[in-house]
Amino acid sequence: MATTTATITLNSADLLSDNLSLSATTTLYKDNTTATGLDEFRMERLEIPIDDYGGGTAKQYDIIPNSAAALAGGSNYVYIANKNTNDTHYIIISIKDDVIGRLYAGDWAFFPWSCHLNATAGSAVEVQAKEGTAIIEYALFHDGETLTESADA
Repeated sequence: MATTTATITLNSADLLSDNLSLSATTTLYKDNTTATGLDEFRMERLEIPIDDYGGGTAKQYDIIPNSAAALAGGSNYVYIANKNTNDTHYIIISIKDDVIGRLYAGDWAFFPWSCHLNATAGSAVEVQAKEGTAIIEYALFHDGETLTESADA
């Protein structure tokens, strides 16, 4: 059993009238348990081209497709980091048609994700580069993938 812990710390001396100091930690567990840690992990570093074909719209890329049947219903956490250094180059993260945020150079996101397999309401995690080609790193922490029987067996 793997033990994976996520921690975030926020500090600021001038955001409020007093100092801000906030810290939260959680252990990533398998679905429906508080004893068994997540033990599967997938990570990639990708170059996301802007693909601006003159129409002003960049292409969206599925970094985690909704066709991942083995990931349905379990505990899944996604980490995405924009590794660009040019502060005008950002990426847009979306799930289906819903934009969940922008990551500017050096920004990162960590969020839970649920894979729904309904083809008309797909839940792929998608990224889109804006203003220039983006270098991203992403990781998927998950329950594990169970092999399914082949359709042509």
